[in-house]
Amino acid sequence: MKKYLLSILFVFWATIIVCGQQKSNKIVIENADFQDINQHDLPDAVLLQGNVRAQHDGAKLYCNKAYYFTKENYIKCFGEVQITQGDTLSLNSKYAEYSGNLKKAMATGGVVMQSPETSLVTDTIHFDRNTQQAYYNNNGTITNRENTLKSKSGRYYVKEKKYQFLTAVTITNPKYTINSNHVDYYTNSGHSYLYGPSTIKSNENFIYTENGFYNTKTNKAHFVKKSYIKYKDRIIKGDSLYYDRNKEFASATRNVTITDSINKAIIKGHYGELYKNKDSVMITKKASVRYLYDKDSMFVHAKKLILTGKTGNRVIRGFNNVRFFNKDMSGKCDSIHSDQKTALTKLIGKPILWNFDNQLTGDIMHLIGNNKTEKLDSLKVLNNAFIISKDTIGTGFNQVKGQNLYGKFKDSKLYEVDMVKNTEVIYYMRNDKQELIGINKNVSSKVNMQLDGNKIDTITFFTNIDGDIYPEAEFPENARKLRGFIWRGDERIKTKEEIFPPEELEIDHQEKMTSTKENKKNEAPMKIRKETKNYDKINAKTPPK
Repeated sequence: MKKYLLSILFVFWATIIVCGQQKSNKIVIENADFQDINQHDLPDAVLLQGNVRAQHDGAKLYCNKAYYFTKENYIKCFGEVQITQGDTLSLNSKYAEYSGNLKKAMATGGVVMQSPETSLVTDTIHFDRNTQQAYYNNNGTITNRENTLKSKSGRYYVKEKKYQFLTAVTITNPKYTINSNHVDYYTNSGHSYLYGPSTIKSNENFIYTENGFYNTKTNKAHFVKKSYIKYKDRIIKGDSLYYDRNKEFASATRNVTITDSINKAIIKGHYGELYKNKDSVMITKKASVRYLYDKDSMFVHAKKLILTGKTGNRVIRGFNNVRFFNKDMSGKCDSIHSDQKTALTKLIGKPILWNFDNQLTGDIMHLIGNNKTEKLDSLKVLNNAFIISKDTIGTGFNQVKGQNLYGKFKDSKLYEVDMVKNTEVIYYMRNDKQELIGINKNVSSKVNMQLDGNKIDTITFFTNIDGDIYPEAEFPENARKLRGFIWRGDERIKTKEEIFPPEELEIDHQEKMTSTKENKKNEAPMKIRKETKNYDKINAKTPPK
């Protein structure tokens, strides 16, 4: 019997040596403290015990006990199992199986798989050395630097150093938590690609996206498709969002909306920037802000709008072609400066204001509010003040001209006006039956007007009055307009849509066409993206220095 066993062992080890020399696909047993063959209990299996060490095609296997099935080229390992593949991968478990013919391994029981960048802990894992992929289907936890990733299932691509998670993924970082059902995570670069409904939660904000990229090393991100960033008092949305967590900076491109709940403002445009720590918002390209004031909405447009400061100290600035509208008032100017603390709004550069049918112009125009009542209180027009309104029935114009104008509002309606210094008036006087009595033309030092909606109710002249009331037939046509008279009724902004000039609407149309193409692209099935070190620079708008 002993001779028989020795003959079998001799043939077995000789076969292994010859196979090793011929570099065959056989698993090579390099060491075992004890070997035995029991054809009765386990046919074709060699029992290996104590410091078992084997290798196959560059992979090494260690365990306390193993059964090696020579015909199947298959090995089962028990106790302190370790499988290593060069310096790229190490797998530890309580039990493992490995097929030399298929080059596939299965490990279970307290599995720990380690690469130079990460460590994976799970119950059972499968590893295919042909494709260099490992996968698990029963919950896994991956640690990569300061990031902890958990999912119900996952796949690891050894060459790409990439994890792909397709079910209930959570990435936990000291600064934030990412939740998604599909994440591609590159362990070397720390890049995360999010597909489908995904959220990123932190103390500073809440981010939602259905297609996004997040760099866990630099904390910079890029989101597309139904994406938004929500702060405590602001929400920024856009077709494309860029985010830098280190600077708390966000920028958005195309169909941008920034909602400011504290300051009751909705800001829109096609490009916007938000600096949370500086309480600063900038919007351009068909930029507009809808501001709730006195229980009414004021719509303001400019080529560029900048909002800065905390609540109570908010400043709104608009540059180039400013246009604004609400149901009682509209106007235009070159630029605008509105200070919440002082409740002062300055219309700068060729200002014009329409309050009902009254057209007001001057060199400098200030609107003053009341912070206690949150209502518009008064108006100042300084230098070359001019107020014009059409006669209620005829074709003439009521006109009042002077150096400065001071007006008072009630319920957003201009109800009293004082025109001072070098005043001139042309006024069409009518009786209760709206019959024309005559045309009043005079000059004085000061004029007070009481307005009722869109018409002058009473007019009073003060000091150095000189003039008369003329019958219509005796008042020449060429004398019925004061010097500097320009009627601009065709420019009056009558709806919120009209705050945008034609050139801005053309930009909007082009942006919508581009946005539609991008949305279709984003809704298409996503292919696995190639990693690139310059992803941030290529695909994201970086903040200005």
